[in-house]
Amino acid sequence: MSVTDAVNLATAERASGHGESSETCDVAVVGAGPYGLAAAARLRSLGGLSVCVFGEPMSFWMGMPRGMLLRSNWKACYIGLPAGELTLDAFEAASGAKFDSPVPLDTFIDYGLWFQRTAVPVVDTRRVARVEQAPGGFRLLITDGGIVKSSRVVVAAGIEAFPARPEMFTGFSPELVTHSSEHRDLSVLAGARVLVVGGGQSALESAALLHEARVDVEVVARTHQITWLHGGTVQRRLGRFKPLLYAQTDVGPAGLSRLVAVPAVFRRLPRPLQAKLAYRAIRPAGAKWLVDRLANVPISTGRSVVQADAANAGVRVTLDDGSQRQVDHVILGTGYRVDIASYDFLAPQLIGEIRRANGYPLLGRGLESSVRGLHFIGAPAAWSFGPIMRFVSGSWYASEQLAKHVAETAPAA
Repeated sequence: MSVTDAVNLATAERASGHGESSETCDVAVVGAGPYGLAAAARLRSLGGLSVCVFGEPMSFWMGMPRGMLLRSNWKACYIGLPAGELTLDAFEAASGAKFDSPVPLDTFIDYGLWFQRTAVPVVDTRRVARVEQAPGGFRLLITDGGIVKSSRVVVAAGIEAFPARPEMFTGFSPELVTHSSEHRDLSVLAGARVLVVGGGQSALESAALLHEARVDVEVVARTHQITWLHGGTVQRRLGRFKPLLYAQTDVGPAGLSRLVAVPAVFRRLPRPLQAKLAYRAIRPAGAKWLVDRLANVPISTGRSVVQADAANAGVRVTLDDGSQRQVDHVILGTGYRVDIASYDFLAPQLIGEIRRANGYPLLGRGLESSVRGLHFIGAPAAWSFGPIMRFVSGSWYASEQLAKHVAETAPAA
């Protein structure tokens, strides 16, 4: 059932009165990835709150390419508060699994599912078709026609709706052009000629996996030189002095890492300085462990795509130096561009009520938007709380601040 059909069904049931036997909860969390699960677990720990969580647990991560490794260090992969009991270490001990850093994607997915079963045992896997304002809070229309009423809504829907696609690649079929987030099994491209566009981790790791799957692959990146991360070399040299320059959250270089780990301080900086520091903290870069894996992969740097045409059952790509590439498929490792209007479950009227900047919601205490009771966590919170919100470790701050705000503003019993 499409989102439109689901909305029409729920609207019809509501109009007929059949939908009035709706479910209710105090807080509805839309999304069951690391942020949604961390938030739900922390809210449940408050006691006295009914918390509904919607979504397939870890679904976005399950769609990422097999064989991927997480770039963040071990402790930065913890979901929720790092001082809690549901760490990666606890999962390793409970499951008997043996793994190391960098953490394999499939292992992280298993960890997320274990976290969910342990801390948020009840998750409603139905899809939310629409969130709209209603007396006393919000109304959620579910794809099966059901209705849920909630005093608060926490949007933890991740970045699946935000893939950045350069304009020249619009209109191509998925057989010819895809975003790096749309592949689970890159081996299906074995024997093909593939061009990967981008110079960050997703582009470079996709190229490595393609090469290892016997794909004829080339990378084209705008940056004049690929930035390779040090893989913790500097941190290890610092020894016991490491915490002075690097936060456990593992976002940003020495010094800046400590600043972005404290969103309450970062957000008070002048906006131009925030933008400059945020870019420095998350600029396109590749993990050091990719260098050897890409040794035999052509990487053209300092080049931009200026034109793309369907030709010879494939794609002909023209670069800004006039050179061309004729390939069977193009993979866009071009990142994500946040715009909450791309969340198709948010009612247009509700979107119109949210104060925004460049597609991001402007958030205050408890990561609450200008619409009272509506919160955004994860990447959409990055404009207000800094680049840490783009990483799993940002779930520590987001879940704690959300729970604190809900507890402080809850009606007296």
